[in-house]
Amino acid sequence: MSFTLAIVGRPNVGKSTLFNRLVGKRLALVDDTPGVTRDRREGAAELGDLSFTVIDTAGFEDAGGDVLPARMRRQTEAAIEAADVCLFLVDARAGLTPLDEEIARILRKGDTPVILAANKCEGKAAEAGRVEAYRLGLGEPLGISAEHGEGTSDLYQALLPFAPDMADDEAADVGEGEAGEDPGKPLRLAVVGRPNAGKSTLINELIGEDRMLTGPEAGITRDAISVDWNAEGKAIKLWDTAGLRRRSRVTEKLEKLSVADTLRAVDFAEVVVLLIDATQPFEKQDLHIADAVVEEGRALVLAVSKWDLVEDRSAALREIDQRIDELLPQVKGVEVIPLSSLTGHGLDKIVPAALRAYKRWTKRIPTSAMNRWLEMAVGRHPPPAVQGRRIRLRYMTQAKARPPTFVVFSQRAEKLPDSYTRYLINSLRERFDLDGAPIRLFVRKGDNPYADQRKRRGTPMKAKMKSRSSGKPQKKKTNSD
Repeated sequence: MSFTLAIVGRPNVGKSTLFNRLVGKRLALVDDTPGVTRDRREGAAELGDLSFTVIDTAGFEDAGGDVLPARMRRQTEAAIEAADVCLFLVDARAGLTPLDEEIARILRKGDTPVILAANKCEGKAAEAGRVEAYRLGLGEPLGISAEHGEGTSDLYQALLPFAPDMADDEAADVGEGEAGEDPGKPLRLAVVGRPNAGKSTLINELIGEDRMLTGPEAGITRDAISVDWNAEGKAIKLWDTAGLRRRSRVTEKLEKLSVADTLRAVDFAEVVVLLIDATQPFEKQDLHIADAVVEEGRALVLAVSKWDLVEDRSAALREIDQRIDELLPQVKGVEVIPLSSLTGHGLDKIVPAALRAYKRWTKRIPTSAMNRWLEMAVGRHPPPAVQGRRIRLRYMTQAKARPPTFVVFSQRAEKLPDSYTRYLINSLRERFDLDGAPIRLFVRKGDNPYADQRKRRGTPMKAKMKSRSSGKPQKKKTNSD
């Protein structure tokens, strides 16, 4: 990326709408309710031949102390400091407000260059508001419409001076290619859980900075925010997600959007860390979240937060292991990491556990080894007879990894009980070190290799026997025939 652009402004001026247009996707949540965005979100943007990083920020509010609006403001100020250029957005239809003037005063004092843009300029009704923006003392305001895509050519011209020479970028890219460096794809790791379980605090402690907005209030995080990070020599893309409540309690439109954004992050993740509260472990909602992760086929790691509040830790661990076996048999053997973001206990174990889960999730088993195991498993515990006939499992193969998916072929596949399928999965998990991985096992009916031979041999014989049993003499062939 050539430069970084931070979009700032008071609440509900269209920052997230412009962010989505620049990145070409609906990444940021958009709603008419002011203050939807709370954390800062980064995205790869393109405008013409310009490629740059764009940052969507929370609405700038005049607040101090440690209340939520003040913490949101500090996140926005951090984004301004990290950016190469700042795009200050005002609402042309609403006109200037005292908060707009306060933001302009702060931006004028800073070192980051500022581009002023009046949003919602579609139609003549907004012309007066755009002219009024001259009063802010930040130069000529651009007239744009984030919703309809108007004014993007003017924005392109304003951003051109901040883009480095394209030739220098191309030379740098060629040099990296000749060096043969392959950074590899980052591991996509999402942290999910109930509201106020400590997800944002955990990510801040892992990356070593206050990147995510945190606080005692439940439901602070609304967007699924991604952060690029390096740990254990591996590039990792971390996702902080909104807390997931019971579906019956999610009634507001904004929370429904947040839930959908969280589930989309799980869809794109490879490993999911489910954060559960040590003081209230395995609530019903925790089980629903775990089940959703497994159904989506993602590798799972269980992290137990607030471990510093547990008195008898040995007894708590035994109880957690027991409840996992009872309540989450589909991910039997999943790794459990007790941790405390306050004391730092267990934080160093998250990434190694995620890498091990990823390794098991992508594991491939040779067909020969699998069928040797199948023969042993069937010999130790044969399939039950159904209606006096035994079910024979012919052979087995791995269809794919991510998650490990296997297919067993049998002539009477539909008769194999679910209990025997679970036995095969547990035995497979134990034999090939697939603890905690979501395993898919399908039983398919195989073709009978002798069916064609029986058909070819059986039909003439039946016709011959039928002809003999009819008692009619066979007509002899003559030369005339």
